Amino acid sequence: MAHKKSTMFRAVNILAVEDEEAIRDMLSFSLEREGHRVFAVPSVPAAKKLLTTESIDLALVDWMLPGGTGLEFVRFMRANDATRALPVIMLTARTDEDDISAGLDAGADDYVTKPFSPKELHSRINALLRRSQAQLTSPSQITVGVLQLDAAAHRALANNTPLELGHTEFKLLQFFMEHPEHVFSRSQLLDKVWGTDTEIEERTVDVHILRLRKILKPAGADKMLETVRGAGYCLRVNGLN
Repeated sequence: MAHKKSTMFRAVNILAVEDEEAIRDMLSFSLEREGHRVFAVPSVPAAKKLLTTESIDLALVDWMLPGGTGLEFVRFMRANDATRALPVIMLTARTDEDDISAGLDAGADDYVTKPFSPKELHSRINALLRRSQAQLTSPSQITVGVLQLDAAAHRALANNTPLELGHTEFKLLQFFMEHPEHVFSRSQLLDKVWGTDTEIEERTVDVHILRLRKILKPAGADKMLETVRGAGYCLRVNGLN
């Protein structure tokens, strides 16, 4: 299906962290042609410095970079209040599913493998901005049974006990709490939480469900996350018995 140029988003400030000059130039040219403002830098230190001087709306991050890896830089952004919710797409030639999962676990929202076309990348940027806008319009504070979640503060509690959630587990729990008692298949969760174009297998959902249950268990809330045989997963409001 041919991609149509989107006009639904305002021009955004995009940080592109890429050490290959030819790719940096391509990113700057293609994204500026779409009306965006691009800050292209070759290293992690340069990217960290730029974050202190510019207001960035979305980041494109290569995996292998001078001064640190892309994974380390994404973790750095997720650990800071100012950039914790910044939409992030990783750009890399690594295509192994374990590498993709590692990038998403570090806090990336999407993953684009090289080589890629500018049209594909812009489509993925629009999809991520669309999801980010939907999250902004969602309630910031949600309570479901013994679970409490504050999306703005990136904080979650179970039975008043703070939960140590990774970026992906937090997004997964938030989605379930926004749709309690609703059964979602693995493919639906991939679409809604990871994004429609994410190149990972459905079994990755099972891995993150297991991680989320393990995090919820000490607070006695793991049974709220129910496996519905042949259908998928559901967050039950009264699933503690």
